[in-house]
Amino acid sequence: MLHLVAFLLHCLPLAMGHYDICKSWVTTDDGPSWEFYACQPKAMRMKDYVTVRVDPPGVTCGDPPERFCTHENPYLCSDECDASTPDLAHPPKLMFDKEDEGLATYWQSVTWSRYPEPLLANITLSWNKSIELTDDIVVTFEYGRPTIMMLEKSLDNGRTWHPYQYYADDCMEAFGMPARRVRDLSTTSANRIICTEEYSRWAGSKKEKNVRLEVRDRFAIFAGQDLRNMDNLYTRLESAKGLKDFFTMTDLRMRLLRPALGGTYVQRENLYKYFYAVSNIEVTGRCKCNLHANLCSFKEGSLQCECEHNTTGQDCGKCKKNFRTRSWRAGSYLPLPNGSPNACAAAGSAFGNCECYGHSNRCSYIDFLNVVTCVSCKHNTRGQHCQHCRLGFYRNGSAELDDENVCIECNCNQIGSLHDRCNETGYCECREGASGPKCDDCLPNYYWRQGCFPNVCDEELLICQNGGTCYQNQRCICPAGYKGVLCEQSKCDSDNKACNSASSTYLSLTLFLISALILQLRRLLDF
Repeated sequence: MLHLVAFLLHCLPLAMGHYDICKSWVTTDDGPSWEFYACQPKAMRMKDYVTVRVDPPGVTCGDPPERFCTHENPYLCSDECDASTPDLAHPPKLMFDKEDEGLATYWQSVTWSRYPEPLLANITLSWNKSIELTDDIVVTFEYGRPTIMMLEKSLDNGRTWHPYQYYADDCMEAFGMPARRVRDLSTTSANRIICTEEYSRWAGSKKEKNVRLEVRDRFAIFAGQDLRNMDNLYTRLESAKGLKDFFTMTDLRMRLLRPALGGTYVQRENLYKYFYAVSNIEVTGRCKCNLHANLCSFKEGSLQCECEHNTTGQDCGKCKKNFRTRSWRAGSYLPLPNGSPNACAAAGSAFGNCECYGHSNRCSYIDFLNVVTCVSCKHNTRGQHCQHCRLGFYRNGSAELDDENVCIECNCNQIGSLHDRCNETGYCECREGASGPKCDDCLPNYYWRQGCFPNVCDEELLICQNGGTCYQNQRCICPAGYKGVLCEQSKCDSDNKACNSASSTYLSLTLFLISALILQLRRLLDF
């Protein structure tokens, strides 16, 4: 019975009946009509709709096959990771599969065999859709939790990233931040980015496996420890600046910075026991539909709000055509208990109904075109309705059309980019060799020197090694002692006999040629 009560309390914020109906058919003195309410979809397991990417390339174990050991048996390295054998492979998809009871399947990284070079791995989850968290994010690690890691999130499908939470066994040493606990935050700091030491200290890989982003504890700051006062939480989500966005994301990135050490320092004599292994990632949330939909469907590979209130778009983020008599607005949780739908209304044809999304307060009628257009668009917007961004700016995917920050400056690197304009995702057009969203980085085999210049020899972008020089951009000329297409091979055998022999032969030949040259000069002088 106690287990059932605990389960119901855990699910309370997910099962609340608030805002689950968008409209109802009512009869008034003026006749029957729709009555609208603020509404939102039910919470669900978001990992069922996610795509995952692990980088850098080659960080997943198994190619080539590799043996590893555990902290419990650090010198019994009998386990193997082999990408070519299904039973021994550990691909990223195993972070989200359904596991048989008692058998954990997991993604695994390569071992830390290249120490002291850092063992770094990024796991990126993408939904191609704004989602709102309703419960803790829980990451389950096999064979020990990382001693240093961090979570980042994106609100614009991975174009920009923001810190979400830091994790370390020593926060001050790792990130220069004091350790904090979410449960100690106040109503004015509920969306503060913190570093926690609760999930990074060694407790034995068999005991503690989970790392959390404590969403429920942040809810509890407003709704109480048992989360019964959800109305207070909904009120704060409307009034506290940045609080609603804190629980919103399109992408989540987990940056693994140092693996579990087993409670000791790095033991260089056995680096095969240091690696990352993730068996499960739980993300519970709902589609963000701006309180304009109570259903969200998975269509054509992505989540889509089933919009009500005459709205449209993936997040119900704009009014339907012919329903733009005023600026689009998100629904509101207030006033309680049903909130405000802020439904879009049918547009009239009067001059005063011209829509400028709040970026202009003046309109002009162009007689010969028979159109009304906004005048002097502000906030870096342009267009008949101030609905486009000026050149040199791009649309902020996390902002609505009537937001003052709807247009973001491209900030293209003046040297690396062709011009100061970017595409609709904020990516600049780069010169040859340059890369990155702002063209401020170089492609592999290019180097930065007031621009990106090739450091290559042939058309396959291969670099001459060991002091070799490139000849006519076609082949490498190797120095003495090296050979191969890239001068990557030493002419010497491992025991240096060939080197010594070659050196002796080369020296003898050189002395012989010098002696012959001197003898020839003497004969010419005598002549």
